[in-house]
Amino acid sequence: MKGVRYHHLILLAENEIGYRNLTKLVSLGNIEGYYYKPRIDKEILRQYHEGLICLSACIIGEIPRAIINGDMEKADELTREYIDIFGLENFFLEVQDHGLENERKAREGLLYLAEKYSLKLVATNDLHYVRREDASYHDILLCIQTGATVNEPGRMKFSSDDFYLKNVAEMEKLFPPDVYKDALTNTKLIADRCQVDFVFGEHYLPQFPLPEGLTDEQYLRQLCEEKITGRYDPVTKEVRERLEYELDVIHRMGFDSYFLIVWDFINHAREQGIAVGPGRGSAAGSIVAYTLGITDIDPLRYALLFERFLNPERVSMPDIDVDFCYIRRGEVIDYVKERYGEDHVAQIITFGTMLARGAVRDVGRALDLPYGDVDRIAKLIPAELGMTLAKAMKESAEFRQLYDSNPEAKQVIDYAMAVFPVIHPPMRLVLLSPDAPLPTICRYSCLTVRLSLSMTRIWWSGSAC
Repeated sequence: MKGVRYHHLILLAENEIGYRNLTKLVSLGNIEGYYYKPRIDKEILRQYHEGLICLSACIIGEIPRAIINGDMEKADELTREYIDIFGLENFFLEVQDHGLENERKAREGLLYLAEKYSLKLVATNDLHYVRREDASYHDILLCIQTGATVNEPGRMKFSSDDFYLKNVAEMEKLFPPDVYKDALTNTKLIADRCQVDFVFGEHYLPQFPLPEGLTDEQYLRQLCEEKITGRYDPVTKEVRERLEYELDVIHRMGFDSYFLIVWDFINHAREQGIAVGPGRGSAAGSIVAYTLGITDIDPLRYALLFERFLNPERVSMPDIDVDFCYIRRGEVIDYVKERYGEDHVAQIITFGTMLARGAVRDVGRALDLPYGDVDRIAKLIPAELGMTLAKAMKESAEFRQLYDSNPEAKQVIDYAMAVFPVIHPPMRLVLLSPDAPLPTICRYSCLTVRLSLSMTRIWWSGSAC
């Protein structure tokens, strides 16, 4: 639409096909359509529409925007187009009321289009915080995320405090049935139709490219036999029994390829002169990992237990931590992409919570308070691992006293306590089975690589991605 780069559209997966199409659309939007933001076009939407329920979206949606611009002819044309793509039963006109004038204009046009094309309406409410009184906390969070202050002219700011979780009575008051018919009950209709069942506990692991004529079990054993003498001289009965035991457990649990994959990219890194750490965590208890050079810690010398790493009585994915020097970690990632195919490797995200002192400082900046005043508040928080603001209230009498006696400090701390769970994201790399390419992987166990500030940490994730 003229003057508008992007439009919103709500797509919901009704079934497994819809879920796969939805993940495909998301992947294409980020990989092929990305321009400042992920984008898809109508051609791709037509190709992957099956199993999806479509809502016309908020006032940033294509149809509402045409109505607001006074172009009902265009809105009419777009409505017919979306009906053609999704079908009459799978396309809903979405109405909202947050007290905005543009929403009122959009609702009038949407009511007309619903009547004209026998389309169902669905009433929704944008939800950015749970309670109305949380609006001020949300505003502070917006300032933190955008690097603005509450006093900054022209900053990003919501126009009302209506973006909270409204109850049934509030929604019925906004959307009376005599005007909006089944707009509210249609939300349950849509929810009941969306039946996507996730199968958890299945592993979709990559297959290591094996030498001809060998299975992954045979090749893993061959590598261990070749390398064991480089770790132990002589190879005692204790060493041999431990190695056989671990290889047997690894094979029975189906992780032969897993060890080969980890060995392979560590071996490649070392061949290329890329610094690799000695290994950390429970993987240090594996003689197979030590023999292959995945770790450099002798589990027998230090009496480390293999079962803490891989236990046949508790079936779960193993966990190997590997550190690479951050300067050349990209080369390891590129190798993995080349080895297994770029469409089976992706960067995903993991989350860490904002620290208590950091939360106070971020809120203070957002409130445009003097740095010295905010720093004084932050420094009263005990510098202990896992410290929270609530805990600081109990453990630091001076911090509590400042909270009780200083209104400005109280405001900062209250806001900080509200935004404390906010997340700062490091990154990961994910490696998938050839049977589970990127658009289908969101729920599968997989090999992940976390990119930290100084080193790259690699491990197998034992839960859904």
